[in-house]
Amino acid sequence: MTIEHRSYNTANGVLPYLFSPATNVSASAPLVLFLHGGRDRGTDLNTLLTWGLPRFVNELNSLPYVFVAPQILEEQTWIDRASDVIALLEHLLTSHSINPSRAIVAGFSLGSAGAWHLATSYPDRFAGVVAVSGRVPQTLSKSELAQLKDIPIQIFQGRQDKNLPVKDTEQFVAILRRLGVHVDFTVLPEGNHFIADEVYGSSELQRWLVSQTRHKQALAV
Repeated sequence: MTIEHRSYNTANGVLPYLFSPATNVSASAPLVLFLHGGRDRGTDLNTLLTWGLPRFVNELNSLPYVFVAPQILEEQTWIDRASDVIALLEHLLTSHSINPSRAIVAGFSLGSAGAWHLATSYPDRFAGVVAVSGRVPQTLSKSELAQLKDIPIQIFQGRQDKNLPVKDTEQFVAILRRLGVHVDFTVLPEGNHFIADEVYGSSELQRWLVSQTRHKQALAV
């Protein structure tokens, strides 16, 4: 694939992002919004292409979904730029042939925290969440997490992850399930923190990304 380097002007400054259109899609396409981890922050979009989902997309010959991956500065978090990311998403939904009920937010590490924040703050925007090696923001309340009950979630973690104990994630998954959220939790026995290549390159997950559709009755009017 040819991934374009683009930028979008927001109220809080320019937001650079990678963009790749869907190919061989007859109708409006799904969209995958990817939020990178902490070590990929900066001003060089090429940094995102070295591994994980951006590299996977870059190496494909065809892509069944629109791919978008913004980049934030070193001192920023995704929570800082949440409104800007949503503004970018809305811009793309109106300027490209994208199905607004088939948008997925996916993240790695710091990006997973951003994905949780976006999905709970804007639950009417997303048909699914993929969180890889990511700690959930402790500021989220149970009432906020309950906003995810109509959004299927995939959580992946390496059992050897020294940054995030599996036990903590298991406890969080249990909380989500008690709230009525549908969660698939996958632990990679030999995986450490950096499992993004293996997770996002999985054919099973790639099929999942394009199989989710937000319930029409739950969409914002």
